[in-house]
Amino acid sequence: MNIRWTPIKTAIVLAALAINPVHAQETKPAAMTVLPGDDFYNYVNGEWLAKTEIPADRAAWGATSVMSDETNARILKLIEAVPADPKASAESRKVAAFYNSYMDEAAIEAKGGAPLKPMLAKIDAIKDKAALQRALGASLRADVDPLNATNFFTENLFGVWIAQGLNDPAHNVPYILQGGLGMPDRAYYLTDNARMADLRAKYQQHIAAMLALAGYADSEARAAKVMALEMAIAKSHASREDSADIQKANNQWTLKDFSANAPGIDWPAFFKAAKLGDQGKFIVWHPSAVKGAAALVASTDLATWKDFLAFHQINHFAPNLSKAFVEQRFAFYGKALSGTPEQTLRWKRALAATSGALGEPVGHMYVDRYFPAEHKARVRQMATNIIAAFSKRIDKLDWMAPATRAQAHAKLDTLYVGIGFPDKWQSYAGLDVKQGDAFGNAVRAEEFRTAQQFGKLHKKVDRTEWAMSPHTINAVNMPMQNAINIPAGYLQAPYFDPKASDAQNYGAIGTTIGHEVSHSFDDQGAQFDAQGRLRDWWTKEDLAHFKAASAKLVAQYSAYKPFPDLAVNGQLTLSENLADLAGMGASYDAYRAAMDGKATVASDREFFIGNALKNRNKMREPAMRQRILSDGHSPSAYRAATARNLDAWYEAFDVKPGQGLYLAPADRVRVW
Repeated sequence: MNIRWTPIKTAIVLAALAINPVHAQETKPAAMTVLPGDDFYNYVNGEWLAKTEIPADRAAWGATSVMSDETNARILKLIEAVPADPKASAESRKVAAFYNSYMDEAAIEAKGGAPLKPMLAKIDAIKDKAALQRALGASLRADVDPLNATNFFTENLFGVWIAQGLNDPAHNVPYILQGGLGMPDRAYYLTDNARMADLRAKYQQHIAAMLALAGYADSEARAAKVMALEMAIAKSHASREDSADIQKANNQWTLKDFSANAPGIDWPAFFKAAKLGDQGKFIVWHPSAVKGAAALVASTDLATWKDFLAFHQINHFAPNLSKAFVEQRFAFYGKALSGTPEQTLRWKRALAATSGALGEPVGHMYVDRYFPAEHKARVRQMATNIIAAFSKRIDKLDWMAPATRAQAHAKLDTLYVGIGFPDKWQSYAGLDVKQGDAFGNAVRAEEFRTAQQFGKLHKKVDRTEWAMSPHTINAVNMPMQNAINIPAGYLQAPYFDPKASDAQNYGAIGTTIGHEVSHSFDDQGAQFDAQGRLRDWWTKEDLAHFKAASAKLVAQYSAYKPFPDLAVNGQLTLSENLADLAGMGASYDAYRAAMDGKATVASDREFFIGNALKNRNKMREPAMRQRILSDGHSPSAYRAATARNLDAWYEAFDVKPGQGLYLAPADRVRVW
């Protein structure tokens, strides 16, 4: 979510678009110094950018950060009120117990690294490769989501995702993804430049420090071997771009296929230990990584694998241990990797951990108190209007064949739109939360979530299941479910302001709703039909037109260069850029229809300004570089510049040829 940067003191300040640099020191009231046609993002947000400092405990700060802080403050009050409330639900009491246990620093400090000992003792007891393979299998968790959350990261050897089949939407199946790395992506291991080499050195030092804290002798030598193993694992990993290619992910394997395609692991024993032994079919998202990891299990010595397992358990659960572990983890992941000077306050970390473990119970508490029915009704109506506008846009596409148009309408007609919170709440009765056991609570919460997810393998597919907690500051499209979620936490100013004009709300939350709807028709979503089946429902000619228009958008975004040595990856960000473009167009049409002929140039300006306001953000350089390498979203200024592809923006702000953002009508990308 961010832009071109100019250093001010120690912070990296988002200043202007690379196509027309404007120094942050020059930003007074932005509208007085910057023309909207030169740099629309800075025109709207320049004064805020100049005045705002990134908090020392953050890698970035923006509109969603403010919303998150306000939401956290509200949830904290709700949790603090639980012990004195005789009517508090059992799940609310679990929330309070989890949070208060995390906050009991004295008890956590007194235990030191002791909570790790049973876990590490099991690893130490591994005597041969057969036992190692069972331990690797038992470590698997349902901790990734490649499609809805584009989350490919797990420290475990593989990640598991449970969802309906790509080719069989009636049944849930286990997906197997690459894992086993402690840094965010293969690029951090394989990129040959000074910055990445420095991070690799610091990561190896971090491995050694964590092992030493847990009492391991010769930690530096052990760390060198673990690092070498991770370097080898990274070489078999798919790139972030390839991971986003659904066609490359559609690999159905049986147990026999694992043995034939990825020798080196006793796969029946491995999956039995993972509690997936009753599954006959899997979808392997990253075949090269599975093959590579299996070969390494066979070829790498047992001691190195045991140290690998020990380090990643220590590293993963470090936030739930004593101060020495917490500070060492932050020294690498916070300071070195993200450039964040200070650790987030403990109560905020406690809330994040509690929300991660008990997402729906926390969200239930939030919506009961802070999300009135009238807000849900208003946003529901906006969503209905935006979907109707998108439908009309489909009808106006002169390049689309009737057969393709019918399939597109079928997707819209069956789209599930979740507003605020899920239709039915999940039960957390089976989660054991013990007061005073912060470490154990974290371990049991992960095991509980994995059991929840694995349980779906024996149930019917639920297309109304939510992928986000209700208090989340985000939104999501789920292409296989043909569904979107707009959580209550997202429905706050500046995204949704019940006191604001329709123009501003359609420009802000409306473009977000449109964005999520449009994901059903981006380069990924367009590969799924109305039932969520991966299927080519396009005519050859329509698909060629779609790909050509998409290629123009790739080129447009690849021309943005936030740093002299690093440009936006237009292919990596294509899905999000397509959704931004189509979502803005559909929301604009819906806003104009809602105004019923009363829209003006001034209200059009409100619409586009509303979109730029929601995108305001500042990010430190290391975090920004990490985002560009691994995140599918473009930096914020370029997202606000999506408007340069809409004719109405030119009219609203009198944008002329020669200005930095001007595109000739023929060069404006039009897809949906």
